[in-house]
Amino acid sequence: MKCPYCHEDNDKVIDSRASQDAYAIRRRRECLSCGRRYTTYERLEEPVLKIIKKDGTREPFDAEKIRRGLEKACWKRPVSADQISAVVAKIESDVYNNFESEVDSRYVGELLMQHLRQLDQVAFVRFASVYRQFKDVRDFVEELEPMLEESKRAGH
Repeated sequence: MKCPYCHEDNDKVIDSRASQDAYAIRRRRECLSCGRRYTTYERLEEPVLKIIKKDGTREPFDAEKIRRGLEKACWKRPVSADQISAVVAKIESDVYNNFESEVDSRYVGELLMQHLRQLDQVAFVRFASVYRQFKDVRDFVEELEPMLEESKRAGH
């Protein structure tokens, strides 16, 4: 493994443990050339799962795209990086457990919105406005009405 700092291929593993989602091994390494430490992850190579986009095109499923979408929706919201990672791991796990070769992007989008709705309602509305391509304020109101009804029933 090349050091990300000095680019030498001379390191030692200091610590190894399962990552949070238990689908990877987290390795803490120390470069023997420059002495700096860094972390690497070793993952099982998954079969290539394709996502079917709205326009019918297919591309490899990429959990990092889900992470980026979540990070944008959760920008300046009280949502931690660990919470975002947990949602990404749940979605990735669901997709790989339920689909072998292809998954529809609508399934992934709806699953993401279910998790976001529980995590942060403002982030949920932000994501939904882009995902569902809201055209005007009525679209926002239609999306918010069920949430407001739930809130009233819960006594908030």
